[in-house]
Amino acid sequence: MQIFVRHRFYWVNFGIPLLCAAVVFLMFDMTHIDIAFSNLFFDPLTQTFPIDHIRLFEKITHKWTRVIPDWTAEVALIGALLSFVWPRFNPQKHPRLGGFLERTKVASVLRFTTDHRRDFWFVVLAFALCTGVIHFLKAHTSVYCPIETTLYGGKIAHMEWFNNFQLFKEAGDGRCWPGGHASGGFTMLALYFVARRYQWRYSKAILWGSLLLGFIFGTTRVLQGWHYMSHTFWAGIFVWLTCLLTALAFYGRVRLDVPVRQKVTARASGAEVQVSS
Repeated sequence: MQIFVRHRFYWVNFGIPLLCAAVVFLMFDMTHIDIAFSNLFFDPLTQTFPIDHIRLFEKITHKWTRVIPDWTAEVALIGALLSFVWPRFNPQKHPRLGGFLERTKVASVLRFTTDHRRDFWFVVLAFALCTGVIHFLKAHTSVYCPIETTLYGGKIAHMEWFNNFQLFKEAGDGRCWPGGHASGGFTMLALYFVARRYQWRYSKAILWGSLLLGFIFGTTRVLQGWHYMSHTFWAGIFVWLTCLLTALAFYGRVRLDVPVRQKVTARASGAEVQVSS
């Protein structure tokens, strides 16, 4: 039974994204669906993507929306740093300071950050690693954005990522694959693994909300001619795998598969059984 549970965890969490990767590769990278979809938003008469010239659309979808992942990362970093503060202020040794912190409600915040130190640092590292992975892939594939290619009035020839992939050195100046803006939305998936660990009621909402946010981020750039639709899918796949591997390193499979709250409930049930017997 334990072997089945372990295998099921890996099959679901690794198997589904790898299957999605195969589908995206065959459906988009080996066909012209990406180009056909982008053609819908390209004006051949002016040789432009009209939506790219709407400044308000650019501000809302590309600049203002960055606040969501940026502030999340900043809050996580602040929480991670504050997690070291409470142990340094022992109320028994510093009763006046401890009393002041209790009266101002700061103590509860500091205790919370200390109790969830691992979770805060997980989010910080997951965000950093996701950003690093996406930047690595961009630099080592050197794919140019649609608007920069000769297909849409640019000067660079269109090329798929696997035609120019270099593992040990940068492949060129192109920085379009996978979708960077989309990955910013997908990095919110790190919160799902924290929520899943504690079996929070809204963990599924965080999962689907993070996926939706990433697709919205990516699709808006497609409308502007700065990405193909497959770039968004690839960003989601790599961010998920990065968050998953980071979560496994921080929590281990058992903690992710049998969350903390479930363990606490099981212990409480066991204690009730002992008392009744």
